[in-house]
Amino acid sequence: METYSFLRQLADSWVLLVLTLIFLGVVAWAFRPGSRGMHNDAAAVPFRHDDAQLTRHNAPRTKGDGND
Repeated sequence: METYSFLRQLADSWVLLVLTLIFLGVVAWAFRPGSRGMHNDAAAVPFRHDDAQLTRHNAPRTKGDGND
């Protein structure tokens, strides 16, 4: 059996099975019951410091504060 035919047969059978199992494992890991808090925390990352920026930009300007 030549090398190409062997690798083609291997890819058609075992590698497909391994990649399918890896995909299912990743999906199961992402949707596991204990990961909800982690995903909610990651989803809130862009909004963590919005309050500080709004306060700084909306603060009333006073003379001599460097914002002239």
